[in-house]
Amino acid sequence: MTEELKNRIEKTMQNLKRNKMEPYFAENSEEARALVKKLINKGDVVSCGGSETLKQTGVYDIISSTDYNFLDRSVPGLTREQIEDVYRRTFSADVFVTSTNALTENGELYNVDGNSNRVAAILYGPKSVVVVCGVNKIVKNIEEAIYRVKTKAAPPNTIRLGIDTYCAKKGQCVSLEKDDPELCEGCHGDGRICCNYVVCAQQRHVNRIKVIIVNEELGY
Repeated sequence: MTEELKNRIEKTMQNLKRNKMEPYFAENSEEARALVKKLINKGDVVSCGGSETLKQTGVYDIISSTDYNFLDRSVPGLTREQIEDVYRRTFSADVFVTSTNALTENGELYNVDGNSNRVAAILYGPKSVVVVCGVNKIVKNIEEAIYRVKTKAAPPNTIRLGIDTYCAKKGQCVSLEKDDPELCEGCHGDGRICCNYVVCAQQRHVNRIKVIIVNEELGY
């Protein structure tokens, strides 16, 4: 780890704490998994947002194990109505596990969603929220977070989901064709995944949100 990255992580963790979110640092995925196990009690009702980071770190395998009452929306054969029921039951879960699209050095989480069950659960409902975030998602401020989503998060996610959008074809949001694109500008296709934009700044419920920063490049 470079001295510059170390300083950025320390600043981010200090500001997360200032913003009433509980910061943790993991040197690798193994340490991240150990932290997740400490933050969740056996038998807890657990749900999660769609996340490549959770899969890459092995955290998804932990939370979907028989140690927990996992609300699984990916069970083969579920109808749309049954999936929506999982989303609703998530609001009363003990723990919601997710990643984030960006984490600012000011200690803010920035997330953009299409269906928005993920951002909804981050904001309200589950008693505890555990965020697992690779160092590649740390940005200086919200402006950089916005740019990150438009170039590094949304495009690969649309490709992963098989959605036909401008960013899937061009590798960045159509709004970046302008010199000064606005936050919510983008394509207007039916498959657009950038529909709701959420910044988590200072929290009213102290330490409800826990953020594990992993010293690896993870997710989109």
